[in-house]
Amino acid sequence: MKWRNQLLALFCLLAFAGVGILYFQHWVIRKPFGIIVFVGEGLSPARLGPTRTYAGGAGTRMNVDSMPHAALMMNYSKDFAAPDQAAAATAIATGERVANRALAINGDGKPIKNIVELAREHGRATGLVTDTKLTDPTSAAFYAHPTESTDFEKIAAEFVDRANIDIAMGGGGAQFLPVTKGGERQDNRDLLLELRGNGFDIVRTRAELETIPAWRRPKLFGVFSDGDLAFTNRVDERTYQPSLSDMVRRAIQLLQYNPGGYLLVIDAGLMRKAAQENNGERTLSQTVELDRAVGTARSYGGPRSTIVVCGDVAIGGLSLNGFPFRKDSGIALLGFNSAGQPWITWATGPHGSKSYDPHWSRLKTSSRSAAAQEQMRCKAWWRAQLFSKFCVTSFDKQSGAGERRYTAHALLTFASRGTAHQADKNLAVSPRPSPMSCHQTAVPAV
Repeated sequence: MKWRNQLLALFCLLAFAGVGILYFQHWVIRKPFGIIVFVGEGLSPARLGPTRTYAGGAGTRMNVDSMPHAALMMNYSKDFAAPDQAAAATAIATGERVANRALAINGDGKPIKNIVELAREHGRATGLVTDTKLTDPTSAAFYAHPTESTDFEKIAAEFVDRANIDIAMGGGGAQFLPVTKGGERQDNRDLLLELRGNGFDIVRTRAELETIPAWRRPKLFGVFSDGDLAFTNRVDERTYQPSLSDMVRRAIQLLQYNPGGYLLVIDAGLMRKAAQENNGERTLSQTVELDRAVGTARSYGGPRSTIVVCGDVAIGGLSLNGFPFRKDSGIALLGFNSAGQPWITWATGPHGSKSYDPHWSRLKTSSRSAAAQEQMRCKAWWRAQLFSKFCVTSFDKQSGAGERRYTAHALLTFASRGTAHQADKNLAVSPRPSPMSCHQTAVPAV
């Protein structure tokens, strides 16, 4: 009896040790192969230098700097040299070029299969993280196929109806709730309630996100704002909202328990919002936020994960001017240099967030009366003054004819700089105010 008990105890010990070894090898050492895709909206090679300097000086090494491979990508759309947000996102999500304003659909209006749908077919868990609204075109390209890229109500409904995303975190909660419950939906569908009925955990704050257990296959929908999430410098709101790095960390922790691996898409969209506003501080700080999230993904994803960081299309044409000292960083780059010139300027100038409108090409400056042109000139001047405390100009002293040539070739000029957005129509077609040249740029107020 004594030997039998000892043998039984030894057997239990060996069995426990064997299970422990298998668990350690399968879940700890051999984490399931993950594919992590970062889309930095507005990110371009020209953005990295100013961001590196802003983060800690010219010698600072960012996480993206230590990635072993780099490549340049041409991302023109089917009809324009510079894609809009929908076309650029579709190219990344599906691998196919489409016309501007098309979101994951071809010229015949038929859906194009995206990488999330392919991942589901191969047994992978899927996740989507963004710091803007979950229904923004860049995020939507990975799960929806709407006929209109701005039909956010339909896009939100597709998220629920297609059910291709296991974990989603971001903003845009108002588009998932009916008007009667404080949302924006006109069809009276409570999509959050439907998601809860489909087995999703719904979280609204950072604290709630951290309480989700990581030991079971998750179905999580985290919506932390009715609109976009807060910029990094809005401290009060960020107290209750997770950062991009927080969401990436939790997404990886929850997704990695799927034996078939996972696909995680991260959309850093606040970078675009800041660049459209020509806000240098927010643009650079949100780019730093993206880089921190990349570092988090490399730490938690494990050596078997493939991490891809890409931009969609450059926005704004941000430039760092003059000769900052090597260790200059942060707010030292947001004012004026010793020559009295702003450190940061923008190629698109004020109102750079206005998208190119195809109907603009029909406008003819020659058809405008002198009075109308004068009125437009004054509007453009005051808009520029209200946009920023500081307006700077190039030393281009073209004639009136030269200005008209600049207007005619505005699209080509901006596209060659890699920016997806045009200057304000009125500003572009109007004659310049006497103290300014036609190449106008501006820096944000400090």
